[in-house]
Amino acid sequence: MKEYYKKDEWCIIEEGFNPEMHESSESIFSLGNGKMGQRANFEEKYSGDSLQGTYIAGVYYPDKTRVGWWKNGYPEYFAKVLNAPSWIGIDVFIDDEVLDLARCEVSDFVRTLDMKHSTLSREFVATLKEGKKVKVEALRFLSIVDDEIGAIRYSVTPLNFSGKVSIFSYLDGDVHNQDSNYDEQFWSVDAVKAEDGFSQLVARTKKLDFVVAMSATFDLCRGENHIYSDEKHKQSEKSAGSKVFTFVQSGEKVTLYKYASVLNSQNYPVDALAEKGRKAVELAHKKGFDKLLKEHSEAWEEKWNHSDIVVEGDVAAQQGIRFNIFHLNQTYTGKDERLNIGPKGFTGEKYGGTTYWDTEAFVLPFFMSSADKQVSRNLLVYRHNHLQRAIENAEKLGFKDGAALYPMVTINGEECHNEWEITFEEIHRNGAIAFAIYNYVRYTGDWDYVYEFGLEVLIAISRFWAQRVNWSAEREAYVMLGVTGPNEYENNINNNWYTNKMAQWTLQYTLEQIAEVKKRMPQEWTRIVSLAKFDEAKEIETFNDVADKIYFPSMMNGKLFMQQDGYMDKFQQFADDLNSAERPINQHWSWDRILRSSFLKQADVLQGIATFEDHYSDEEIKMNFDFWEPRTLHESSLSPCVHAILGAKIDRMDKAYEMYLRTARLDLDDYNKEVAEGLHITSMGGTWMAMVYGFGGLRVKEDMLSFDPKVPEHWKSIAFKIIFRENTLTVKMSQGRTEITNDAGGDLNLLINGVKHCVEGNNRLVVD
Repeated sequence: MKEYYKKDEWCIIEEGFNPEMHESSESIFSLGNGKMGQRANFEEKYSGDSLQGTYIAGVYYPDKTRVGWWKNGYPEYFAKVLNAPSWIGIDVFIDDEVLDLARCEVSDFVRTLDMKHSTLSREFVATLKEGKKVKVEALRFLSIVDDEIGAIRYSVTPLNFSGKVSIFSYLDGDVHNQDSNYDEQFWSVDAVKAEDGFSQLVARTKKLDFVVAMSATFDLCRGENHIYSDEKHKQSEKSAGSKVFTFVQSGEKVTLYKYASVLNSQNYPVDALAEKGRKAVELAHKKGFDKLLKEHSEAWEEKWNHSDIVVEGDVAAQQGIRFNIFHLNQTYTGKDERLNIGPKGFTGEKYGGTTYWDTEAFVLPFFMSSADKQVSRNLLVYRHNHLQRAIENAEKLGFKDGAALYPMVTINGEECHNEWEITFEEIHRNGAIAFAIYNYVRYTGDWDYVYEFGLEVLIAISRFWAQRVNWSAEREAYVMLGVTGPNEYENNINNNWYTNKMAQWTLQYTLEQIAEVKKRMPQEWTRIVSLAKFDEAKEIETFNDVADKIYFPSMMNGKLFMQQDGYMDKFQQFADDLNSAERPINQHWSWDRILRSSFLKQADVLQGIATFEDHYSDEEIKMNFDFWEPRTLHESSLSPCVHAILGAKIDRMDKAYEMYLRTARLDLDDYNKEVAEGLHITSMGGTWMAMVYGFGGLRVKEDMLSFDPKVPEHWKSIAFKIIFRENTLTVKMSQGRTEITNDAGGDLNLLINGVKHCVEGNNRLVVD
């Protein structure tokens, strides 16, 4: 798939229709607005292969997971991301012959994702069986301003005939999930309605009773003139719509403007949904397509004003970073603390759930730097709101006294991942949540979060770590047995270095924050002690003891960190030793063979070094990078960004650029041959980190922003905006030159290449 899409700084462009690429393009060209999303399915009928996908944030289906290997503590269900009823349907008939791109000749096909304004457009010429040619032009968007509204402008122009064009605009509740068993459907349709100029469909999930109301209306125009047509209302048990027709001359354009509202019971009483849905779509219709689009486009331009990254001298890199930023911004807006960021966002249904450790480890930094701090705060509040569920999850596994194990995969706080080696063993996710609290407070300066919410979470996670280790008399240290680290090509191992590091650091940070809250906010500390039933003397002693005596596997006098006990017993191979035809190995090898190999799916030890970079010397970082990177296959989307950041840190710039391009264009060039299933949304935050932390060298040191620029040689410059503690900075870096403009805020001290500078408010600093 590499080089399939045309390179452009602001657009993703597909020239020519290739049915074999269609499902991949449906993922690539997906749209969203934080509240709902839509794969790039065709509006008109398409009988070829397609993954239909309309998604509504927070709506899911608890599919039962009890299987032959079910054990105590195993999740009761798998939270499926649901393909919801579709609002985009516009079937077209030319003199009663249906337009279907799988059954006609297609030419001049161009599909364009305009990332600057978040619109999807298509145009093509179709030659039907009888030789009649029509040109179709379509434009679609999901309003980021009116985030329950979607709109479509769909035009048909006969090119070599005059005749009848009929258009059927409808809502469809007859939908399936790709991963459903035996074509099981997860929705039941409660009501359908079709009347003059209006259609509505109300559906509910067959479990949990999420209710969705979709309402639609339309206008029909010939040329620039609004026309009226007799409507044939069509409704069945699961669909509703209206069919209209008009006679047009050759070269004359007929256009349907379709408006739809999508409301759900998370936000409205069920008995009010239908009426509120009607009013919402009537208001959108009254605004009109052009005004809705203008407001939407202006709002997106403002988003880009805070989050854009400009690369001079490399179109592939520029397109890649904007593609990643675009999908991050349309997946999560931070308006609703009940929502989070799923690994596929609004682009596919794989994985299930909507919350992974990916959010805290890879996505939080982007929103901390590009949006109001309330947006990233809400991501942390989301975890605090699920603390009691995390405690219950730990209790199911035998932990007690308020210990918390956050789920690997969740949508409501309960664990819903159905692979035992992940559910029970990939416990490092707890550490990512603890580090996110530290990372947020360090960056935003919002220390109030610690005593308001954070310390309760830290204490509960630390209790888990203190109970999860056991004392080894042989080693005279605490060990952690039976875990899976970030490298999921290893299961049920002992003493994963990264997991042990996260446990030790969490205990230490929790102790620091206990002391800080006791000192600064004694009344809040009294409240937290009571709320958490914290045995101060006993638990502080335990936390200190475990943190001081936890075991870490290593070699080379402790400077080369071993991923786990016994790793060097494996036959040692490098990624370059593999035949490319066998990659990715998870699609070609047995699991037994993978587990016995020395290969890493993703950064593991290096994930820990990147997280705690200041704990290690440059010599240690180089030694571990040179050992682990050649053994890493990067078959997880979360891997290349870590290597790009560390590669830049230690001046391995060729490797850093290679890894940056891999993470930035992971989906555009389909490196892992799976983009048809949906995009890798959470790794896109890692792409932003690779650019800003890697090449920009951004860190927080000595309570100040710090930059250590490493601009690739063939780039003229990189420029990005960041928000830091009420200051908005524009940063531009070229070879040997750094310019920082303080666009808003007071004077700000910062470090550039280790030297302290002050950039005054509304002023510019230039450092050569």
